[in-house]
Amino acid sequence: MLLQPRLNIKVSQRQVLTPGLMQMVSVLALNKLELKDMINGEMVENPVLEEIEESSETMDERSAREGDRERSAEDMAAEGDRVEKDPFDEIDFGSYFQDYLDPGFRTASNFEEYDKPSFEHFLAQPSTLSDYLSWQLGAMPLRKELRAAVELIVGNLNEDGYLTASDEELVEALSGKETFPSRKEMKTQLALIVEARGVVAQLDPTGIGARDLRECLLQQIEAQRRDSILAGQPKGDAVAEDVAAVFGTAALIVDRYLLLLQKKDMRELTRVCHSTPEQIAVAMELIRSLDPRPGQRYSSTATRLIEPDVAFVKRDDEYVVVMNEEDLPALRLNQGYRKMLREKNTAREVRDYVKERYKSAIQLLRNIEQRKNTIVRTCEAIVRRQQDFLERGVDALRPMMIKEVAEEIGVHPSTVSRAVANKYVHTTQGVYELRFFFSEGVNGPEGGDLPLLLLKRRVKKLIEEEDPRKPWTDDYLAAELQRQGIKVTRRTVAKYREDLQIPSTHQRRVR
Repeated sequence: MLLQPRLNIKVSQRQVLTPGLMQMVSVLALNKLELKDMINGEMVENPVLEEIEESSETMDERSAREGDRERSAEDMAAEGDRVEKDPFDEIDFGSYFQDYLDPGFRTASNFEEYDKPSFEHFLAQPSTLSDYLSWQLGAMPLRKELRAAVELIVGNLNEDGYLTASDEELVEALSGKETFPSRKEMKTQLALIVEARGVVAQLDPTGIGARDLRECLLQQIEAQRRDSILAGQPKGDAVAEDVAAVFGTAALIVDRYLLLLQKKDMRELTRVCHSTPEQIAVAMELIRSLDPRPGQRYSSTATRLIEPDVAFVKRDDEYVVVMNEEDLPALRLNQGYRKMLREKNTAREVRDYVKERYKSAIQLLRNIEQRKNTIVRTCEAIVRRQQDFLERGVDALRPMMIKEVAEEIGVHPSTVSRAVANKYVHTTQGVYELRFFFSEGVNGPEGGDLPLLLLKRRVKKLIEEEDPRKPWTDDYLAAELQRQGIKVTRRTVAKYREDLQIPSTHQRRVR
């Protein structure tokens, strides 16, 4: 059978995003700080866009100065210099230059000063673990090679304060040679590393520089034992116990029986440690006072800069939406490039380039305006639904779905999702992420819906009020919520408890 060519025609539909539409989608998802960076980048790439300066002349002043030298676009068209009609010339630049020239493109707004977050809430850059340890080392008289080894160890501590590099890796880094050091050099450098680790172990907080949890806790137990001996008094509740026995039992548990400690198996710990239940209880209380991650207090994550994009301000007993456009560049179209389009002797390549830049600039200004309108309409819908929250706080939050808001303002749910993504609002109750207001609801008391956020808060509150010696099970928590009129299952309670990082009933029990 011979193969024969055939021509098949297939009709299909597919969604194609134009560059302008893609830019509109991306601009909508930006928060204020990201939008500012994006505008600054566009001004660098597009010479047609420029930022208005406070000292720039107004549009009326510029028109009076250049009125005699410029002719309108209608006069130029009447001269009939062009043979073919350019679609670009049909754009009503009069309206665009009216809006986007001087005094700068900033959409009409009744923006006024509102109660912004206090400067007292702004955080300074926190001191890191490395800074804190280096400050301590600065007051210690160390010889040059030992100080270099100590600084090397400090530089290899993770955020928990543990030493992640092996002694061999530290020796290789300390030698600074591409070839592996000789056996004699290796022995000398290894002894130096061991000495440097001893110096780091003396620094505050205690436990810094340990290899693992066991070593970290043992260092802290030993430090507390020395402090107790120097103070001449027992530690904690061990009034009738010998100090050495208490710390010895705690060290034994940490050294050999961490798994039993995690399970809180008092009976087995009493048997393997050959101690009384009272001694085990005192030792566990001592271990509980230790810090398993001593570096965390100085290794907190970097403070995230948050600046609200919008504010819900109460005016005349009514909440209004105010966009925060402070510090955003005020854009306008450059007048000089418009003159280049009017001049007859402008090269065709230059004209085409300027036209393309003007189209891109106008599209960006449109998208920025569209972003503002979408965010304002979305926030107005939020305000209408969350009046009780704005008046009384989190306990009055109502369940609200993105789909409901999208149907009200007549857009796709994905548009609302982008409009609230990574954006924050300043309210009378504090600064919240816009996504905070969107939450599913469960069947709550009196037939009303209860947001999942409030359900989690109730689960947490019930657990906080329980007896530590007889903690409530998930079944009991579910039954208690049902008695309050909230229809919820045990599995749901267990899921929310895990989301809140609350241990199970067995792990919460205090014997």
